[in-house]
Amino acid sequence: MSSRVVAENALPVTNTTPYYDLMELSSTTRRGTASSESLTLGQLLKHVGDVQKEASGDGSETPVHHTLDISDDGIVTEPRAVPFVLSFSNLTYSVKIPWKLSFSAIFPNRRHHVGAAAVAEEPTVGERMFARTKTLLNDISGEARDGEIMAVLGASGSGKSTLIDALANRIAKGRLKGTVALNGEALESRLLKVISAYVMQDDLLFPMLTVEETLTFAAEFRLPRSLSKSKKKARVQALIDQLGLRNAAKTVIGDEGHRGVSGGERRRVSIGIDIIHDPILLFLDEPTSGLDSTSAFMVVKVLQRIAQSGSIVIMSVHQPSYRILGLLDRMIFLSRGQTVYSGSPSQLPSFFAEFGHPIPDTDNKTEFALDLIRDLEGSPGGTKSLVEFNKSWQSMIKLQNQTLANGVSEQNGMSLKEAISASISRGKLVSGATNTNANPSSMVPTFANPFFIEIGTLSKRSFTNSRRTPELFGIRLGAVMVTGFILATMFWQLDNSPKGVQERLGFFAFAMSTTFYTTADALPVFLQERYIFMRETAYNAYRRSSYLVSHAITALPALVFLSLAFAAITFWAVGLDGGASGFAFYFLIILASFWAGNSFVTFLSGVVPHVMLGYTIVVAILAYFLLFSGFFINRDRIPGYWIWFHYLSLVKYPYEAVLQNEFDDPVKCFVKGVQIFDNTPLGSVPNAMKLKLLESMSNTLGTKITSSTCLTTGSDILQQNGVTDLSKWNCLYITVAWGFFFRFLFYLSLLVGSKNKRR
Repeated sequence: MSSRVVAENALPVTNTTPYYDLMELSSTTRRGTASSESLTLGQLLKHVGDVQKEASGDGSETPVHHTLDISDDGIVTEPRAVPFVLSFSNLTYSVKIPWKLSFSAIFPNRRHHVGAAAVAEEPTVGERMFARTKTLLNDISGEARDGEIMAVLGASGSGKSTLIDALANRIAKGRLKGTVALNGEALESRLLKVISAYVMQDDLLFPMLTVEETLTFAAEFRLPRSLSKSKKKARVQALIDQLGLRNAAKTVIGDEGHRGVSGGERRRVSIGIDIIHDPILLFLDEPTSGLDSTSAFMVVKVLQRIAQSGSIVIMSVHQPSYRILGLLDRMIFLSRGQTVYSGSPSQLPSFFAEFGHPIPDTDNKTEFALDLIRDLEGSPGGTKSLVEFNKSWQSMIKLQNQTLANGVSEQNGMSLKEAISASISRGKLVSGATNTNANPSSMVPTFANPFFIEIGTLSKRSFTNSRRTPELFGIRLGAVMVTGFILATMFWQLDNSPKGVQERLGFFAFAMSTTFYTTADALPVFLQERYIFMRETAYNAYRRSSYLVSHAITALPALVFLSLAFAAITFWAVGLDGGASGFAFYFLIILASFWAGNSFVTFLSGVVPHVMLGYTIVVAILAYFLLFSGFFINRDRIPGYWIWFHYLSLVKYPYEAVLQNEFDDPVKCFVKGVQIFDNTPLGSVPNAMKLKLLESMSNTLGTKITSSTCLTTGSDILQQNGVTDLSKWNCLYITVAWGFFFRFLFYLSLLVGSKNKRR
């Protein structure tokens, strides 16, 4: 009720006739004129009842969606209708699918009359053994106008979603035949992205954001920087009222593990984030799927209000209820990719009556039509007779309305540039435009905000979503701390003996490889956001490069904290050398390892489709990196045909860096006198015998060797392990560079893998 009061108070009281009455009467008049039919008594009574309900603020109705012009002096004016006509003609789309070996392929004379999802053409000679052509759309034509809802109906597999994708430019260039035009002018891909929105069948939302936050972030993406924060907030609040979401505004979206909004509310939020900028064209793929009848009716009611604000709404729907049918203006029935009916719902009875199958008064018109189409699909002749009858019917209707159509075109026809300019001036396409170039595609900006604004908004959204799931970071931190604690207690206070050297080498190899394995948790992050990213970037909500940078920025704070925790637990407990400067470098190389590992796993998440497949690949490749790092076999001993993998190993560079950080002191001794016999069969002989052996060796070599003589320094250990070609700082730089390289590969995967189009 409160939302309706807000909507009504926003209009100036300049006439005693209610605004809702004027809008309903004008909408009724327009539909009546288009169909060239007079309203029956029942229709008039229905409209009177609807107007009374809306004037009284019935809670079951959604608030009216309308565009308001707000001038600089605060005066609110009612917008003028702008005519838009989306026409499409002869749309044809085919795909090639491989042949499967079957008895029907071996014996081609056998016919199986099965209701297929599309028309299967006879293969040509060249493709008989390899592929066949399936036509998903076959010569589809029609038009949709602003202020109206056009619904595409049909059984599963009839081509509903394919037609919506074709109109929304979601089919690869060159694969779709036919034309799609807005006000008679061909639609460019760049322009269509800006003036349209596409609502997918699945509700792709961040589960831990509230309804208000979700719409606010959508406003930050789609509304221009020049629009003040107060106006953006007002737009969000108005949209919440228009969508009937006021009571759920502070509720999180929710998922399987968190209770959130209802299914109908989720669907309305999905619609809201795509209409935040008030697009001219709105495409929806089965927006009522999975909803109860009341929720489905409320969703379509919202779409009706959006259409009445001057938008073209085109949606696919499986089987609308009687109440939803009353909200539709145009309908297209499809069967196996062909049009079997195109017109208004009021013309359905006369259409099927002339076809010879009158609709009983007690039946739902759409249910009867769909059942009849399904029966025809199962018959030997298929729906060919209905397709041909529809063509003749359309030709007859076109001839009857030709004079009226020409008159309307001459009076109200506007070019695309004029129509877009008028829509922008009255508040639609809130993304804003000041360019008056003659080219319509240059009238609106490609992106609403600059690069850095997008990065800030994306980062803020990620931090907000992550902050409400602290258990995820807690598990990561716990895993790192437990690993560090085990290593610290296992390698507690290592000495400088030969055994201590070997234990240090083992500690460094395990510690560096562990930092890479613990970054595997980054794998499901993008996999969960992939389709949200594809939906938002498909219509230029933000740049892919902005997502790349913000993704890295939001990952860094957690990596810094994890690196500091691991370094602090292990450095002094193990007894590593270097003091404060040694600890600082140890922390930096661990951070660089986390960064490189996180970037590597992020890149894999951009190319693998499933989490389990990604984990398998991560574990296998990291095992190979450890194998070729130089710990198990020195660089000098690696076969020449595998040496290239040694330099590709991510573990090699941090491993060599920590070795140099520990053993770069040229005066520090690790093997003295009799310790030379440790780790040899002579290690168990008495110490006196070892001294005699040293004396004998001294006489032979001509150099005096005592029990305190240093025989192996840190430099010798580095030489023995083949750590000689790079300094520790160069190893650090290369590790960091690997992280940036994998981020760049991730960006390429975003460019290639986010082409959300049919092929």
